[in-house]
Amino acid sequence: MALGLRCFRWVQPGFYNSLSVLTRPVLEVGMRSTGITWNDCQQSGACSTVMIRHFATKKAKAKGKGHPQTRVNINASLVEDIICLEEVDVEMKSVVEALKDNFNKNLNIRTSPGSLDHITVTTGDGKFALNHIGQISLKSPQLILVNMTNFPECTAAAIKAIRESGMNLNPEVDGTVIRVPIPKVTREHREMLVKLAKQNTNKAKDNLRKVRTNAMNKLKKSKDSVAEDTIKLIEKQIGQMADDTVAEMDKHLALKTKELLG
Repeated sequence: MALGLRCFRWVQPGFYNSLSVLTRPVLEVGMRSTGITWNDCQQSGACSTVMIRHFATKKAKAKGKGHPQTRVNINASLVEDIICLEEVDVEMKSVVEALKDNFNKNLNIRTSPGSLDHITVTTGDGKFALNHIGQISLKSPQLILVNMTNFPECTAAAIKAIRESGMNLNPEVDGTVIRVPIPKVTREHREMLVKLAKQNTNKAKDNLRKVRTNAMNKLKKSKDSVAEDTIKLIEKQIGQMADDTVAEMDKHLALKTKELLG
């Protein structure tokens, strides 16, 4: 028994050393190759997530399927010479804001004069908001008037824009005045608005993909001068930002759908 304990004391230091190697952070090697040490990252907050290698059983692996992957949180100031993550974040957020603005202005159960304001009218002199070339007013709860006296030559273009606005409107012409009957709120109209909301969300996601692609292409230009592990880490951060933005869009779509269907 005494001999066994003595042997364990001899083996113990080597055992702990080998264990510390196995649990060394996976990102440590990549950070060294870029001139940024792991301690630097911890002190500056460049990466708040430490990924550690664990040995798991098949049962544990099966149990972990479907769980979210470890998130990264890069300090933007440490990689600003490679790419400005703050600018990417602003561009992605602007896509969400544009979608929310579209929902508020164009997708409402009750059509109001304000919902026609930003309908884009294409003329020979360019594109203009409807409220810039016509005076919009509410004649009655069932009728909106658009007075085109100041720009009568744009009347036909304004009628076309109103019809193609996706708001289920059928304008009528009375001289230089456009009469826009407000449609009744039917189940079909509600479902049509929900369909438009989904289409607008998909367009916003396409715009988001363009922002993500542009950021990735910019990052690729630095591959010759930046360590591969650092590039992959930034790519993961950008992908994570895009996924978060898509989740936010889906959240706004779900709320709008609930509002429209009642």
